[in-house]
Parts: sequence; C-alpha cells; structure tokens
Amino acid sequence: MAEAPPATENTINITTPVSENSSTKEEAPPTKSLEDVTHSIFKNGRYYNPWDTWEDPSFTKLLKWVATDRNKRNIPSQEELDKTLPIKTVIYKDLKSLPPPGRVRVMWIGHASTLVQFDGVTLLTDPVFGDIVGPKGIIGRKRYRPCPVSVDDLPNIDAVFTSHNHFDHLDENTVRKLNERFGESLRWFAPLGLKNWFCATGCQNVVEMDWWDESCLENRPEILVACTPTQHWSRRSVGDFCKTLWGSWVIKGPSASYFFAGDTGYCTGFKEIGKRYGPFSLAAIPIGAYEPVWFKKPQHISPEEAAQVHVDVRACKSIGIHWGTFPLGSEFYLDPPKEVRKGMEKLGQDPEDFLTLHHGEVKLLGTPSS
Repeated sequence: MAEAPPATENTINITTPVSENSSTKEEAPPTKSLEDVTHSIFKNGRYYNPWDTWEDPSFTKLLKWVATDRNKRNIPSQEELDKTLPIKTVIYKDLKSLPPPGRVRVMWIGHASTLVQFDGVTLLTDPVFGDIVGPKGIIGRKRYRPCPVSVDDLPNIDAVFTSHNHFDHLDENTVRKLNERFGESLRWFAPLGLKNWFCATGCQNVVEMDWWDESCLENRPEILVACTPTQHWSRRSVGDFCKTLWGSWVIKGPSASYFFAGDTGYCTGFKEIGKRYGPFSLAAIPIGAYEPVWFKKPQHISPEEAAQVHVDVRACKSIGIHWGTFPLGSEFYLDPPKEVRKGMEKLGQDPEDFLTLHHGEVKLLGTPSS
C-alpha cells in the first residue's frame, strides 16, 4: 500500500453558532435533577431501553436482511481504497505534548476508536485494533481499512471508555494488550455489568456506571466523567442478551469537554444530555451502518439523525465515527460523510462543524484559554 502523507495536525477554531437551531445556545436550561432524565431499566435479569422508539433486534429480521436486502456498499479494491479512504501516517511526537487549555486534539483511529487529549489527559474510546471483530478475533466481520496505530506506539493513556460489549466496540485482544502495557495505572470506564468481564481479562482499575452516574479520572478530580444514555443493546454470546448495559460518555474538564456517543439509535436522551452537560467542545457521533433502515433504525442512527444529535447535545464541533472501517451496513461505503453534511444543512447548521476524518488523521480544535 502506498504510504499516505503524514497526518499533520490541522487546527480548527471553535466558534459558537448563533442560528435559531444552534447546538450551543447558552440559554438552554440545565437539567440538574435526576427526576428530569430518563433512566435505564433492569428487570428479570436484563436491561431494557426506556423509549418507544426501540424495538429488539430479531433473528427473523436478520435473516430477511441477509436474504433480500441489496448490498450497496460497493467496497472497491485496496488500491482504490488507498485513494478514497487513505490511511494517514501518525506522527507520534505530536501526541506526546498535550494541547494547551481550551484546545482539544482528536485522532480517529477507525470505527468508534478515538484518541482525544485535553486539559492534560489522554483518553481512548472503544479501542478495537484487530482485523476481525468476533469471538477471540477469529470469526467475524473483517476490517477493510487497516488500523493506523498499535498499542505499543500510543502515548500514555489515562482512561479508556467502553460504550457496550459488541465485538466491534469491545475487543478482547486489544484490551489485553492495553492492560499488559499500562497495567493498573489505566482506568477503565464501562456501563453496568461489564466489570466482571474486564476483571476476568486482567484489568484491575475498572469503574462500572449506570446512566447519569458521575465519577472522575484517577487523581484528577476536576475531570468529570458521566455515563449517559444511548438506545442500543448488548450481546457477546447466545445466553447473554442485554445482560449488560450500554451507554455514551461525557468527559468535562476545566477548559474543554468531549461527548462520546458510542453506538445508538436516535432517542430523546440526547436532548437530556445536552441540557444537563452541554455544550461540548467536541462530540464523536456515529454516522454509518444505518441501512437497511427498516432493520437498523432502532439501533443505528442515520447521518441525518447524527446531525440532530450534534444539535441535541449542543456540540461546538463533531466528528463522525462508526463508518468506513468494517462492513456493517448496506449503504454505499462513502455515503455517510456526504449524508451528514446534507443533514447539517437541513437543520440550518454549518456543515463544517461536523467533520469526517481519515483513519489516523489528527485535528486540533478550539482556541487557547487566556
């Protein structure tokens, strides 16, 4: 594969939109009481989504999709992918010096894996560095764009945030490698029910949380961490359907903040997140694996819905995740970035506020604090 040009650090200033549909309007009332938000439901040994927009995935619909739906992905040869979805060469020295207050540095590793730095910390989300997402990394969907980083090359990581236990978001081999390198100094944040899995994998410093629970980074009490809702589900084996919770993550520092949406269908929970914790310096929002809509809609937002989430959570900037890496939906592989721009325009938002990055690409966002 021909080497792509280095991922030079691009700088983007964050400005507050002033349109009627602005995602960062300061007059949005804060939601402080936990009586004002939607909670997870645990009953008869499993978790449930609390919204009427949810429908449990069925094996019958899965078979219908496999048997009847037209696959429009049209993923080309690796030579063509090197042109349309190039892998950026990561300049690791750029990641060793942390950005100044008020700025956020983010790298899209691929799918839902991001590395983000602000307020003196370096964080990972849903790290999946393997080629195959499935049991033991042996059977499952194969990556069609290579991972641009390795665990050994990463800078020091303060915390890892996991959205749920699906194999394309929670990879045992990657978790073990991270744990081998960083050990108990690395704090793992996960939704309820996943602590036992992490401990069995060797991780020692694990915090599991329900929606709206709050914590902080180890030895950094000024960095707020909150687990927040998503509309999704969980499963890693035949008998564990929805035995563990799913969620999104809020990380707020003194001068910058990050919202990681994980994997989700659209729900009103995002407005609650925006009211309680917004605005955000940056949000990572899924934009892929949304077709066929009749099957995917409850669990995966479309690019248009991703634009609405950007508005709901009051993000200054967003990046698209959950696309361009694994063949999970039926849509044309290059459609998500185009469609999210259309979604932003439809909402009266600046399309440049919702970015899509190449694998390994690094962006520096925001304006330094005085």
